[in-house]
Amino acid sequence: MATKTKTRKGVHPFVYILTAVLLVILCTAVSAVALIKPYEKVQTYLNIIFMDDMKIKPASGLDGLVIKENEISTQKPAEEEAEQFSDTGTVIRPAFGEQYAVLECEAINLSVPVYWGSTPELLERGACQASSSKVLGEVGNAVIDAHVNTFFADLHKIEPGDEIVLYTQYGIFTYKAFEQVKFENTDKTHILPMDTDRLTLYTCEAQVLGTSTTRVGVLCSLVSKQFYTDSASQAELTTEEAAG
Repeated sequence: MATKTKTRKGVHPFVYILTAVLLVILCTAVSAVALIKPYEKVQTYLNIIFMDDMKIKPASGLDGLVIKENEISTQKPAEEEAEQFSDTGTVIRPAFGEQYAVLECEAINLSVPVYWGSTPELLERGACQASSSKVLGEVGNAVIDAHVNTFFADLHKIEPGDEIVLYTQYGIFTYKAFEQVKFENTDKTHILPMDTDRLTLYTCEAQVLGTSTTRVGVLCSLVSKQFYTDSASQAELTTEEAAG
């Protein structure tokens, strides 16, 4: 009696091709997801302060950057301490890489150190003020920015009428938000010098993937300048705050 031998049917080559294509797609997708965060950081560093021709950088270059931290009191003076302040005073120009202010906005529970100048290292530590803008206390536009995925994540929540206070070692400067703005990274309208006192805060528009070329910001008008009347006032406030 003859026996039939079962032969194994060969797999069609199309199956192998399809499997290989699916594996390539899967690997590409996994790699893309893994690279989203590093890519976003690099792009943010490149774009967060986009007016390169308006920035002043240290003469020695970024390799010699020295970051200086300062103790700055954020204690608001009581009414009876008004004699410690004056509407006029001496502005202390900070060095590139120096923390020279603390920015607070109670409306969004924000408190962040402000550094003079902008580098990736400084943006990791806090907000940065464009070194081409006016130092706090000078007449003009003070321009401050920070990462949207860290310190300025809630910047878009600031509404007209909200108060922003900046504390320095030589005085306290209070602003009030009056307009929310949105602009492209090629538009310099809101960061240019001007003859009136202005505070401009801005960051990148938040996106799920990558970064946006659109910026969101808040324009603020000056409410008051309070310069310390003597150099000991800031030190005394810092000491009292630490003790309390």
